[in-house]
Amino acid sequence: MESCSMLEKKEAEGVSTIIIGPNWLELPRDVTVNILQRLGVVEIVTRACQVCPLWWNICKDPLMWRTIHMISNRDTASRFDLVKICRYAVQQSCGHVEDISIENFGTNDLLKYIAQSTSHLRRLRLGRCTAISGNGFSVEVVKKLSLLEELDISSTNLSVFSLAAIGRYCPVLKVLKISYSKKARKGNVKCDDDVAFAIARWMPKLRHLHLLGNKITNDGLLAILDGCPLLETLDLRKCFCVDLSGSLGKRCNQKIKNLLSPNDYVDSGNFGDDFSHLDVSSDSSSDDGYSYWDYVADYDYDDYREEGVRFGMRPSLQWHLSISTD
Repeated sequence: MESCSMLEKKEAEGVSTIIIGPNWLELPRDVTVNILQRLGVVEIVTRACQVCPLWWNICKDPLMWRTIHMISNRDTASRFDLVKICRYAVQQSCGHVEDISIENFGTNDLLKYIAQSTSHLRRLRLGRCTAISGNGFSVEVVKKLSLLEELDISSTNLSVFSLAAIGRYCPVLKVLKISYSKKARKGNVKCDDDVAFAIARWMPKLRHLHLLGNKITNDGLLAILDGCPLLETLDLRKCFCVDLSGSLGKRCNQKIKNLLSPNDYVDSGNFGDDFSHLDVSSDSSSDDGYSYWDYVADYDYDDYREEGVRFGMRPSLQWHLSISTD
């Protein structure tokens, strides 16, 4: 290795020196895979896979897409079509995706596509996906999510009919998270136990239940305690129709390992803006013709230049992919 004085001498003589970095192509494949998996979905789809043929082939491996996490923010929402990118990522998984989390975007059609394209999905999180309506979780969709173990539909529209369908057709569901309104205050909440009764009737294997801002009353809470005997975690923050001061509170403390009471602190990150629009009416019906009461009773390297759908990248990053829109 040349000394600093030698480099200084060469620079003084006008001889330029070039520092060559490591050759990333010489990394073991498993190390490269590990690095690429640390990138976000948008970064992988719009940039990483274009670097070289090796990275392209790694990025089209279905096992790269077992986890799909995407968030819409000011930057991504203005530059990319996140719904199409999400559909592409799901398609690339070839049914191997196990964990999907999308936030601030999503539609009924995307939810349906996810359900139809996955056979191993165990965790689904839909945060602030207000474009997904109460009928998004139709019987047709929910039946295809039978292996689901964790569902977080905080800040997303959900009818009681849909909740009952989820309980009926997702028999191994262990974790359910539902958030309603962060603006809930004592004295201005209209109490309603429809959600609680649906959970108690159809979700006996629940171990962790989060009901932030729900309208549940003591009757609904009693039903949940009786109907969900395996319950270990119960989040009742901002559930102001519940009174835990008497024997019910004592039973909760004896039965539940992790109990959060209505007045316990809520981090603002647990809520979206306002979820008072959520449809939890018991007379909800679906497009499948059932009522709520029915329940209560391969690509090549050149493909990215030649095929498919544009995702809205800068001109230097534009590329094309074949994607099913059925």
